Order: sequence, then structure tokens, then C-alpha cells
Amino acid sequence: MNSAAFASPAVSRPLCVDLDGTLIKSDSLLDALCELVRRNPLEIWRLPLWLAGGRARLKAEVARRAPLDPAQLPYNALLLRYLQGQWREGRPMYLATGADSGLAERVAEHLGIFKGVLGSSGKINLTSSRKLSRLRSRFDEFDYIGNSSADVAVLAGAREAMVANPTLGLRVALRLKKIAVVGEFVDRRPTARTLVKAIRVHQWAKNVLLFAPLLLSHRLTAGSVSAAIAAFFCFSCMASANYLMNDMLDMENDRRHRWKRLRPFAAGDLSVAGGVFLAALLSLASLSLLPLLPREFALWLGLYIVATVSYSLYLKKLAVVDVLLLSGLYTVRLLAGGAATATPISQWLAGFSSLLFLSLAMVKRYSELENLRERGATTTNGRGYVVADMDQIRSFGTASAYAAVVVFMLYIARPDVTELYRHASRLWLVVPLLIYWLNRVWLLASRGNLHEDPVVFAMRDRMSLAVGAAVALVALLAI
Repeated sequence: MNSAAFASPAVSRPLCVDLDGTLIKSDSLLDALCELVRRNPLEIWRLPLWLAGGRARLKAEVARRAPLDPAQLPYNALLLRYLQGQWREGRPMYLATGADSGLAERVAEHLGIFKGVLGSSGKINLTSSRKLSRLRSRFDEFDYIGNSSADVAVLAGAREAMVANPTLGLRVALRLKKIAVVGEFVDRRPTARTLVKAIRVHQWAKNVLLFAPLLLSHRLTAGSVSAAIAAFFCFSCMASANYLMNDMLDMENDRRHRWKRLRPFAAGDLSVAGGVFLAALLSLASLSLLPLLPREFALWLGLYIVATVSYSLYLKKLAVVDVLLLSGLYTVRLLAGGAATATPISQWLAGFSSLLFLSLAMVKRYSELENLRERGATTTNGRGYVVADMDQIRSFGTASAYAAVVVFMLYIARPDVTELYRHASRLWLVVPLLIYWLNRVWLLASRGNLHEDPVVFAMRDRMSLAVGAAVALVALLAI
């Protein structure tokens, strides 16, 4: 929808625009809270003290400790184009927001289209009737653009009312109060697609590892298969809850990233409040499945939660420690799957998986640095690596890949493997397949042609899928 579709107000009449949920698609206070927790989790205990001094003080304190970059905020593209058109026509426009005035002024300076800023100070929270009073004291009449129920009073007092990404509550209030809306700016992705992307359903593929101990034991029963399925969904729901938390905390860094800026929180398509609710819902779904599973599984799930939370809050900033933890989480999945189905885990399987997934974690970091180098950057945002580390990371990763292959070769050379496989010698066909796939992954990464997440790459790459199918066929022929 272009600006010509809207009523043309007098160019001299001021146009006042809300910030949170209107000019930007997210809530700046919640975004800044996430950034504060990421930077210094120990500051959380101060929040009730700041809130006791009023919401305006909370906004000021959080904004001061976790300033957001106005150049990276998720602007409503449709509204911004309209405002830029009005500015070119010479119309006076003002940013009138309940957000902290410091942030509002930085946004206005960045955009360069606003004549002035009206925002919350450390003492006055400029929302609803207080905002209306301030606007009336300054302008004889004005037009206003808002998005939520808190804007109803201002929209009712405006000469012409417009909305941007309006909430359901606002739509109901506008209808009840019979407030005419002359323009609507909707910049929002489909909800279902956004939710699926936010919980990273594609990452559930990693949790197929919970079935590995049962499948490799060759002792499938109805009860063990049911337990493995319950464990898969229990683990997947909890993993998605952790992904949501990680993405909320990483939001500011993601907005500076070529691809991660399109993630639902970074792009403003999913609010932090919605993310917290969704994470809680997924956690409850996961916990509801625990009574169906052995206690040992709950212990491994608890370890996974502690490890991923530690990773999100701090450990991902430590070079080498982060990849060791990521690779270890794959082994935790194997151990959890073994606990769920009462299947012992082979030390060979644990060693193979640790080395294999350490290599994949390294290739993920290598690809991130390769993308940074292409853009002329030297350091990562929120990570402990620099572009100069690339050669060393490649050495670590390729060494881990070949070590994993060696462990697999030593395993299939053991005499007791014949107890599980009647044609154990056929398993040697897996070795060249592994070597080919791992070498190909690293070769593509070195060329800058690999998606940063090797799991996503493997799921979309035809050759990877073909190699996986070949490995599965060899395993079946060896039984």
C-alpha cells in the first residue's frame, strides 16, 4: 500500500508518531531488557527497585545500561516510506512516544525526518492521557499514528487517526468508540510461519539422535519405541524453549547479522512477551511428558537445560568452550535416548559423536567468520572469535573430523561387532562415505558456500541427503 492510498491532510498540521509497535515493530523496553540480561545477568535483581520508582524510571535505567542501536531497529517499512514522503512534502512531524526520551532522540537523529521528540523522562511515563495532554498543550490540532490500546485516548483526540500493526485490543476499542481510521500500515509476517521459524522446528532433526541407541542395539519393542518417541518430543519442546530464550537474548547482535536479522525477534515479527509465553508453553509441554519416562532421562534433560542456559547467558562468549559445549550437547542427546529406552551407550558411540559434532560446531564458527571476512569485518558480535582465528579453527575442525572416522574404524574392527551385524565387514563402506561428506562440508565452508548452520545445510543439500541414505542402506545390508 503506498501513501497515495491515504487521505491527504493539510501539510501544515503536525503528524505525531508513536515509536514502540508503531514506527518500530518491537517494544524497545523489552528489547533493552533482553540486552541488559545478556550483558549483565546480575543486574536483574535491580529491576523491582527501578519499577518501584515508576515505569518511567525503569525505562530510563534500562535504556542507560543497555542502549539499543537505532540503525538496527526493526522499522515498519511501509510506515517509514510514508513518513519519508510526508517529510519531503515539508510536513512537520514529531516522535511522540512512551519510550525513554534518550532512545527516541537517537531514533529521530538517525532517521532525520522528525522536527522534535516527546518521550518519557525518568519521572513521567508519557503514555495514554498524559501523552494526549502534552500534545494538546503543544499543538492546536494534530494527526496521530499508534498501534495499541494505550493509544486510544490520543487517537480519539487527534484530527485524523492512523494505525500501524494494530493490536486486537486496539481494533476492538476503535470500533467501540467509533474512532475513524484514515490509514493503516501493516508490516507483519504470517503468524503461523513466524511461530514455526521461532521455535526452529528444523532443529528438531538433531533430536533424532535420541533414537540412535535403540536403533543400534537392534532391540526394538513397542514399549521402547514409544518411550523413544515420547523422549523425542519432550526434548524437542524443551530445546525450542531454549532456542526462544537464546534468540531473545541475542536479538541486538542478530540485528547486525546478514541472515540472523531475519529471525522473528530481531525482525520484530514476534514480541518478547509473545516469546516468553511461547517458551513457557513449550516448557510445560515438555514437562508434561516426563512422567512417561524414566527418572534417568529427566536428569539428562535437566543437564541439557543447565548447559543451554549457561551457553545463552555466558559460555557462548568463550572461544573453544562454546564449541566443546555444543558438541557435548549432542552426546547428551545420545545419553538421554539411552536412558529413555534403558539402552546402554557404547563408549565408542559417545567418542565418535563427540568428535564428529565438535567438527560440525567448528565448521559453523568457521563459516560465520568467513561471512564476516567477506563483509570486511574482523570480530564477531557476542562471540570470542576474530577473523584471524580461521586457519586455526579449520585445523581443529578437520582434525576432529578425521579423529571421528578413526574411532568409527576402530569400532567396526572389534570382534564383538559381529554380535550385532551378521555382515559387519560391509560397514567399512560407511568409511569412504563419511570421509567424502566431511571433506565436502569443509571444502564448501572454505569456499564460503556453506550455510552457517551445518544441520540446515545437511537437510537441504541433495548430496548430503544422498550420503545419509547410502549410510542407512549399508547399515541395513550389514544386519
